[in-house]
Amino acid sequence: MLSRLFRRLFLEKLGAAFEAGKLGFFGALAGLADPAVFVRRLAALRRIEWVVYAKRPFAGPAAVLAYLGRYTHRVAIANSRLVALAGGEVSFRWRDSRHHNKNKVMTSAAHEFIRRFLLHALPAGFHRIRQPRPDPLALCGRLGSGFARPIGGTC
Repeated sequence: MLSRLFRRLFLEKLGAAFEAGKLGFFGALAGLADPAVFVRRLAALRRIEWVVYAKRPFAGPAAVLAYLGRYTHRVAIANSRLVALAGGEVSFRWRDSRHHNKNKVMTSAAHEFIRRFLLHALPAGFHRIRQPRPDPLALCGRLGSGFARPIGGTC
């Protein structure tokens, strides 16, 4: 039931974004810019069953907030990690966590690099936090014992 609802809502929003001219298609997907091709693709996606995998996070809500917090406090890729842009390809440094965090260089087509970069862009209405804010609980402790800690653990 959830998968059908998600599929319907997702494809409706995707179609609306296409009609509003908010989607761009590059590389192997460039053909989807043709409205007839796009409509056929949406029709094919409506015919298949989707699997929506939703469960509680293993580490709880605090881990989810910590994960999302990394996106509000950092840019997707620092300029220092960019190595080269030549011949329509981008080379950049990355850390391979599967091999003892060894630094490596990856080269990809510019359109693929931009696609991956935009996966980390914040949605409309979200803002990056430019300066770190003090932890409210630590601030309560520094202000002294004259302040009671409220139920819920925030100041």
